[in-house]
Amino acid sequence: MGVIVTKEEDNNISLTNKINADLREKMARVQALEGDDDELSPEAAEYLENYEKTGRFTWVWFILIALAIASLVFIILF
Repeated sequence: MGVIVTKEEDNNISLTNKINADLREKMARVQALEGDDDELSPEAAEYLENYEKTGRFTWVWFILIALAIASLVFIILF
């Protein structure tokens, strides 16, 4: 996303207001997701609906990454 800024004062004020509104909206979403209660808000539930849990074989990736790092260290040092 890009924003074109001009030197006109009116455009700067409207741009600042737009950025502030976007930041307030994002902050409201974050606060809704970080609620302390056990129930999720409807917005948070919709946001998290399509997320999947980590798979059973994720540990395999960690082992492969560790082996790759160990191989690089071995190649560099010896």
